[in-house]
Amino acid sequence: MRLLFVCLGNICRSPTAEGVMRALVADAGLEDDFFIDSAGTGGWHVGSPPDRRAAAAARARGLVLEGAARQVGVEDFLDFDLLMAMDSENGRELRRLAPDEEQRAKVRLLREFDPASGGLEDLDVPDPYYGAEGGFEEVLDLVRAACAGLLEEIRAGRVPTASTGL
Repeated sequence: MRLLFVCLGNICRSPTAEGVMRALVADAGLEDDFFIDSAGTGGWHVGSPPDRRAAAAARARGLVLEGAARQVGVEDFLDFDLLMAMDSENGRELRRLAPDEEQRAKVRLLREFDPASGGLEDLDVPDPYYGAEGGFEEVLDLVRAACAGLLEEIRAGRVPTASTGL
């Protein structure tokens, strides 16, 4: 399974989701079954490491955020089974960028997979970049719940992959 987590600048939410999902996959002993990455719809942070506040919040929970920001491209639709948008704006941008309907179907909102978010209208993971310090902890909570739900759905075979017909 090849997963790409996408936010606006690829320095806060998407690297957090990438780090959380890597940890969950490692805890389940499934590292060889997954390729996990992150990207941003915007390019202004390309090459930058994860935001220091996001990294500190993750580190406090025993998680590591690594990598350098990059901008999502059309080729990502061919390289990944799912492109997980952090919010509806990112989702719209990804669907606009997708080369066809088949590729657009790969775009999902991450919080769709959080069992506690069923029935909620707002499935956005809020952008903590300009918010209060506690915003990074909230992002970790939301992302962890959604990533755990996503992993459960994948393991149960309820999320299609390239090999199962996505």
